[in-house]
Amino acid sequence: MTTRDIGTIGESVSLQRKGLYKLLPVWEQLLGFSKRKPLGAMGGALLAVLILVAIFANVLAPYDPYETNPTDYRYATPGGAYLLGGDDVGRDVLSRIIFGTRLALHVGIASVVLGAVIGGALGISSAYMGGTFDLLVQRVIDAMMAFPGLVLALAIMAVLGSSVNNVIAALVIVFIPGITRILRSQALSIKEMDYVLAARAMGCSAGRIMLRHMLPNCLASLIVLATITLGWAIIVEASLSFLGAGVPADVPSWGGMLSGAAQKLIQVAPWLIFFPGLAIALAVFSVNLLGDALRDVLDPRLRGTGSG
Repeated sequence: MTTRDIGTIGESVSLQRKGLYKLLPVWEQLLGFSKRKPLGAMGGALLAVLILVAIFANVLAPYDPYETNPTDYRYATPGGAYLLGGDDVGRDVLSRIIFGTRLALHVGIASVVLGAVIGGALGISSAYMGGTFDLLVQRVIDAMMAFPGLVLALAIMAVLGSSVNNVIAALVIVFIPGITRILRSQALSIKEMDYVLAARAMGCSAGRIMLRHMLPNCLASLIVLATITLGWAIIVEASLSFLGAGVPADVPSWGGMLSGAAQKLIQVAPWLIFFPGLAIALAVFSVNLLGDALRDVLDPRLRGTGSG
């Protein structure tokens, strides 16, 4: 092997290392986040498992969640053919919880993303434009925030009717005021920064300033806020289904399963309350852990704190 061949191999290895180094910081950041915030990493891992369960629900569910068998499996105890037992019409509880995971995350993620996009746009534009536009937006936000979130969602569902899309629409309307108010407060301080003033002096348009200069500096807060709001979305969706104002009764939903179980004595089939309630608790717990950790990492005022 000549010196030229050795040099060529060395150059090839160097290029490969450069390619690997481009990917390395991502894993380093994840590893550093796990070491620094182990509870947040645990919440993120649990949330990732729930997302995989939702995606592969058709594969993981042992039975059709809509299939009834009241003759053989009505109030079937856990551990038999139905691993988590059967409900009042003989449907498999495990299969319905798995498909309920898909519904909860679909409704939660869709409503939070839409609420964050609309609320963030309103908050930033309201802060930057000011004047009459800001006054009108804030008065509408004040009127919406005068109602408790669940009461407002119930009122919207009473008008729209029961369906998955209507639940998403109701949650989006409920989430917009809080996200708008928080993003506006941060955008007001960013609006007075030197780089924003310099961009305005250079003749940049309002849209460019909001998209290129203000939004990136509000993005960390928006991510943390959206993560924490996801847990609230799961609770509200379950509450609406529990009250009979959410998705239709036959659709697998954690709240709907609790509603059906609440109509029966807990001594008859306590597993109908325990397992759906455990699913809601785990989902909200994982999201809150991840959201708190992201807040500690992304908020400059909290960096360097020793909180887990």
